[in-house]
Amino acid sequence: MKYVIIGNGTAAVGAIEGIRTVDKEGSIALVSAEPYPVYGRPLISYLLQGKTTEEKMLAYRPADFYETNGVETHLGRTATAVDPAAKTVTLDDGTVLPYDKLCLCTGSRPFVPPMEGLDQVQNKTSFMTLDDAKKLSQLLGDDKSKRVLIIGAGLIGLKCAEGIIDRAGSILVIDMAPRILPNVMLEHPGAVIQRHMEQKGVSFRLSDSVAKFTSPTHAVLQSGEEVDFDVLVVAVGVRPNTGLAEMAGCAVNRGILLDDHMQTTAPDIYAAGDCTVSHDISCDTDRILAILPNAYMQGETAGMNMAGGNRAFDKAIPMNASGFLGLHMITAGSYDGDQYLDETEDGYKLLVTSGDHLVGFILLGDVERAGIYTSLIRERTPLSSIDFDLIREKPQLMAFSYTERAKKLGGAHAW
Repeated sequence: MKYVIIGNGTAAVGAIEGIRTVDKEGSIALVSAEPYPVYGRPLISYLLQGKTTEEKMLAYRPADFYETNGVETHLGRTATAVDPAAKTVTLDDGTVLPYDKLCLCTGSRPFVPPMEGLDQVQNKTSFMTLDDAKKLSQLLGDDKSKRVLIIGAGLIGLKCAEGIIDRAGSILVIDMAPRILPNVMLEHPGAVIQRHMEQKGVSFRLSDSVAKFTSPTHAVLQSGEEVDFDVLVVAVGVRPNTGLAEMAGCAVNRGILLDDHMQTTAPDIYAAGDCTVSHDISCDTDRILAILPNAYMQGETAGMNMAGGNRAFDKAIPMNASGFLGLHMITAGSYDGDQYLDETEDGYKLLVTSGDHLVGFILLGDVERAGIYTSLIRERTPLSSIDFDLIREKPQLMAFSYTERAKKLGGAHAW
């Protein structure tokens, strides 16, 4: 059996490991436009802070990961064509890779909205990859007086601000939305994070956007405010990379459409990760869930099934775990339902229930044992079957029945 995987992120790692749980002998070829072995992408802000190194980032898997798993790598190469009839993938250097099963783990790319005069801005970058982090570090240099303009107050923009807080003279974050983290957070906890970051020196302009750049270092906002900057970071958002899937005849609706075995609508072609559409069980909606846990689980599921297994993954939920200048945050699921709020000077806890199920939560500050809440959502655990009053106050295994405790302590998969 010949397997080809396009991409080299979390979903691709899951696919490799999924294949090898079923098929120890088949050949695996992996194609990645980035020249690096798989690395911990969320760590790029910590690289800028000096809290990690490139070597540690590349230790997401052991140095011999590809060799141990019998993977032939084509790093720094781009897949330019997929021919589903001939069952081949063509690379930018002319290499043709035949496949029996193909997995598209093509991820996403930065979205850069049209902005007048953007082309004249030389000192600019996005903030998604290791190369982006290296470029931003080079642009900042050792001069800690540079003014940085970040367009986008989502997770990417805020993590960028965190990464350079001690390396810039000023940081201004602009977003069209009326609040930060508009796709992740409700208004009030978002305001808590914003105040925390403002106290650390980050400035925000919300409900505003760049109307035009009038010089390489000068922007005029829609509100009329004028902003001078030395470095520009565009972190507005991402778009799934679906071009190869469309070329191969896979159905696409913003992202690649899949069944619960991670198979596309094209024979022998699977997909996983940020390029795909998932079914969010917390709100019974199909949507793109560009988050690491789902990417790995999708990839592992795809790999197993490519190798002849029979695994379904039908427990996708949105989930984000992050920190912003010392303030920890974990969110998961949907916020539509009955809300239980516990807010103190040091923390914020919102639990959302619908019927007999926990469907979402937001934790700021104390995020310990958030995994119990996440498991309740993924497993659709009836709240009537546990001591939810106890879990609501303090998540702990004693709130579960003996049988459920045994499962969890025994290491049974949470999905």
